[in-house]
Amino acid sequence: MLRNALLGLGGSLIAAGIVVLIAGNTPPAMVCLVWGAILVFGIVYERYAYKTIVDRVPAGKDWSRTTERFIDEKTGKTVTVYIKPLTGERAYVAEPEGQMPRS
Repeated sequence: MLRNALLGLGGSLIAAGIVVLIAGNTPPAMVCLVWGAILVFGIVYERYAYKTIVDRVPAGKDWSRTTERFIDEKTGKTVTVYIKPLTGERAYVAEPEGQMPRS
């Protein structure tokens, strides 16, 4: 939800920057365009390119295993996703070699 709100804000800043640029106010347009691009790029990069894969579930008892599993393209390892329901934080945990993922 927050990710979508930030993407919307970034898109709005880019649109506003384009409108202000067309109106002829270059410095304010550049501020809007740069901040909008930073927001959009940061959210897209975090979501699609940056997933830290760890070897064990993070410390704490609040982590729950999800049914989401995938094979990491970079390492070839099977990865299980854990979530902390209270905060929505996710952890990507590599399954040990030779062990089938639990259901």
